[in-house]
Amino acid sequence: MGHHTIHNPERTSTQNKSMSSQEQRPEHNPINEANLNALVGGILQDLGGAFSVPLVQIGESLGLYQTLSENGALSSGELAAKTGLKERYLREWLSAQAASKYITFDPVTEKFSMTPEQSFVFANQGSPVYLAPAFGAAAALQHNMPQVKDAFRTGEGVAWGEQTQCLSCAVARFFRPGYDNHLVQSWLPALNGVVEKLAQGGEVADVGCGHGISTMIMAKAFPKSKVHGFDFHEKSIEEAGKHAKEHNVSNIGFQTREAKELPGKYDLITMFDCLHDMGDPVGALKQIRAALKPTGSVMIVEPMAGDSLKDNLNPIGRMYYCASTMVCVPTSLAQPTGAALGAQAGEKQLRKLILEEAGFGVCRRATETPFNLILEARP
Repeated sequence: MGHHTIHNPERTSTQNKSMSSQEQRPEHNPINEANLNALVGGILQDLGGAFSVPLVQIGESLGLYQTLSENGALSSGELAAKTGLKERYLREWLSAQAASKYITFDPVTEKFSMTPEQSFVFANQGSPVYLAPAFGAAAALQHNMPQVKDAFRTGEGVAWGEQTQCLSCAVARFFRPGYDNHLVQSWLPALNGVVEKLAQGGEVADVGCGHGISTMIMAKAFPKSKVHGFDFHEKSIEEAGKHAKEHNVSNIGFQTREAKELPGKYDLITMFDCLHDMGDPVGALKQIRAALKPTGSVMIVEPMAGDSLKDNLNPIGRMYYCASTMVCVPTSLAQPTGAALGAQAGEKQLRKLILEEAGFGVCRRATETPFNLILEARP
């Protein structure tokens, strides 16, 4: 322990005591060079991704991925000519994207392009794995940091309306590709006779509808049905109403309401990625059960998760635990009861809430995606 024996004449006796107690501790395990290199390598990958957040947002908002995807191989000068943007900035941006493998660089021609797979992820907004908006969600988490850091000390929540302004927009854009590609195509057909009811004309409540993207998809798909969107966040409901007017969808309506105040009777009640954010999920589920017609169904879409931490130590679980720390748990703790389920509650815990605590008779896994767990609950 020679590295602990350097003496400082100004050290107090208390410091000497502290140091001598350290000297008596057993030797720490030596560093394994291979493990250290692997860890640092992984962290460098992560930091590259973190540093890329603003660059992907710039590329998406300026249409750079779309331009590259549609035009084949381009030099930075050719991209500048096509976009009217400045070549020097584009050259640096393109270099960063190529280093990230988000686009492809050909050292022979010194031109940049996108493979079909890169386009599917960064340029094709209709793709189920259009992940560019996820970088916007990552930026929103960073903006939430001061409030959430304070909440670590106080244990209090951070209300949805007090979180960073761009959060609700970022979350809406992040979830949209999944809803666009799965909601009508596979999730609703997996439920018990629901598509037939909605095709004939039914009543739908979209609880926790946010900006109303899921609500709008259902209203357009089933024009004979009346689709009601409810959310406790007034600004989100305002945005949802604007979208409905812009798209001229008449069989849709939005109200600012908590799930525990749900009015009316419905053939289908949907909850998209919101149950775990609620302060009182059981109270909400009880009211939802009461608002359901006897033959109705509830579709509960939650983040994909296993039932234990060890099952969730994977890239999807990692992403959701981070989002849960920064958004979901603070949102729930800001509400009365503050159950704070977290985004990775898992099916076992959700089934217990639905069946044992809220009193539903049936709960089954209707379908799933790599990102989502889709449960159907019936009275």
